[in-house]
Amino acid sequence: MKKILVTGANGQLGSEIKVLAIAYPNFDFVFTDIEDFPLDQEEVIISNFKQIEPDIVINCAAYTAVDKAETDSITADTINHLAIATLASLCADSGAKLVHISTDYVFDGSSPIAYTEEDQPNPKSVYGVTKLAGEMACLKNCPESIIIRTAWVYSEFGNNFVKTMLRLMTERDSLGVVNDQVGSPTYAADLAQVILTILDSSKWETGIYHYSNAGEISWFQFAQDIKEIGRKTCDIKGIPASSYPTPAERPAYSLLDKSKIRAVYGIEPIDYKVSLQIMMGKLLKNQ
Repeated sequence: MKKILVTGANGQLGSEIKVLAIAYPNFDFVFTDIEDFPLDQEEVIISNFKQIEPDIVINCAAYTAVDKAETDSITADTINHLAIATLASLCADSGAKLVHISTDYVFDGSSPIAYTEEDQPNPKSVYGVTKLAGEMACLKNCPESIIIRTAWVYSEFGNNFVKTMLRLMTERDSLGVVNDQVGSPTYAADLAQVILTILDSSKWETGIYHYSNAGEISWFQFAQDIKEIGRKTCDIKGIPASSYPTPAERPAYSLLDKSKIRAVYGIEPIDYKVSLQIMMGKLLKNQ
């Protein structure tokens, strides 16, 4: 039985992997989070890794406070880059496989078409810079890694755009939502299933892959869909990103091309609205 170490297990993706883990009795999951596997403490990473002795590591942990990273770059780099370098080296030395989660923020958003894995990264934020550095360290220290870039992640667990919109639509009569940043959302449960499908397959094709749900929308359209499914009456207005300045620059266009993961693993991305309806159904049922 293969032992799988999951870091960041209390986050959105880690929590969804926990839900699905019961369907994979052939794997022995070890779920850890910041309390028992802190990525900002190298000595603890090393000692805990050696104690657990995993066959596979799924790294869901990251410094994801995008705006805060602009003034907290040392912590962001420690968690998103240096810790990944350490983790990748440990995997390489022990023969363990590593699945590392990255982001669309490694791109600058200037492309007119969906980004492929071959496109040149050019991050515009500290968060994006540290995540790209983590990717590079991962591939350098453990060439047997799989990196999955994703975007706009949401889940019934944790804090995310969907939950924030539902709350604001309940509290306010009108909302302004950015309409000139385009991409595709990712339901964390779908990404969790993708990862476990890869691990359960007979293939281990290393390198970088892109995965998000299918579709191409703006945050404004995403909010409109949330309003429709949640049956809210709040008036949603589209606004330019320039009207909602943030410390960290967001990529204006960060749609991810999923051709590679489809070709290699036969994974067909689910339409974003189908997944949004499923997630919101769970969320609203539990309210």
